[in-house]
Amino acid sequence: MKEGYPRHVKPDHKPFDPLQLGASTEGIVCKDSMRKYTDFYCTGVYGGISTGYVVGCCLRCIFCWVDFSRDYPEKFGRFYSPENAFEQLLRNAKKNRVKKMRISGGEPTLCRGHLLGLLDLTEGTDYLFILETNGMFFGADEGYVKELTKYTNIRVRISLKAGTPEGFQRRTGAKGDLYKLPYKAIRYLIREEIPFHVAAMSDQRLMPSEERAVMLRKLKEIGYRDFLEEEACDPYPHTIYRVKEAGLSIFNRQ
Repeated sequence: MKEGYPRHVKPDHKPFDPLQLGASTEGIVCKDSMRKYTDFYCTGVYGGISTGYVVGCCLRCIFCWVDFSRDYPEKFGRFYSPENAFEQLLRNAKKNRVKKMRISGGEPTLCRGHLLGLLDLTEGTDYLFILETNGMFFGADEGYVKELTKYTNIRVRISLKAGTPEGFQRRTGAKGDLYKLPYKAIRYLIREEIPFHVAAMSDQRLMPSEERAVMLRKLKEIGYRDFLEEEACDPYPHTIYRVKEAGLSIFNRQ
């Protein structure tokens, strides 16, 4: 593991480039078309969905609920090919009688070859694949978004972390000037007419109302008029740990 690989956001942290962190993380969790997973299961969100829990992310959000596989990807998971992962997702979907699939936990757009291979396998089935993403890689590469246009059973959920550079840097650990990448991703998704909706961690304990207003204005300027899924920061154990590491106190009991 390279020295200086960011684990958590601390009050005196040095902001990192999320694209560079993503590339470093891919060197750990990707191997050819394979990617690291820690588990496969079904959960009740989206009305029931078969889920693969992947390892590795390019942000260090203080409100993240994911276990420590996000921060120490070298210590967790084992590699699955797209075919092996699809078999696991399909098995759980049939067992639990659900019609949706996703990969979650880490950032799904890492390991591009693996994700596209998985989407190839779901195409032509009667399962909807919900692609959750922080939008960083999509915003940096419109070509990545264009590759999604060939899939007919996909819906993207893009999660905004901030409305300003300062908020983005404070809550994700990444360089503030790159906060615009998810907004660029939204523009590309609109342009390519890919089904999607926007989510945002707009919990007022983390995002000031003034910043939320800026975020909403930016979405309007982009041309986004669909549903906004606003998230709350829940007190999962790993979330409590990360919030405390960042020097904040937003929960009644910690």
